[in-house]
Amino acid sequence: MYAAHNPDLKAAEAWYGVDRKINDIVPKNPVDIAGQIKCPVLAVYGGQDQSIPQETREKREAACKAAGKTCEVKVYPDAPHGFNADYRPSYRPDDAKDAWARMLAWFKEHGVA
Repeated sequence: MYAAHNPDLKAAEAWYGVDRKINDIVPKNPVDIAGQIKCPVLAVYGGQDQSIPQETREKREAACKAAGKTCEVKVYPDAPHGFNADYRPSYRPDDAKDAWARMLAWFKEHGVA
């Protein structure tokens, strides 16, 4: 969401990214602002994440690409929500390690120190 607001960002990554009910505090969800992002975005998801269905992930990616934005999506098929949180039972060390390495490579590729 922040990548749609700050033109100074060089790159961003979304970890999980659950949609919220639209209200005064949450006026939009990621799919609503895809055309407004100002930097390349990498998104990582768990394929078993019940809070972010495959349809939601696909809509987000399609909206980003339809707007001509640079976006990459990586889904870890067996991972649940929170797979990078080593303090949760959902932690998946192999997927977390891979996602972290992808994030670092993404930032390096796009000029983030």
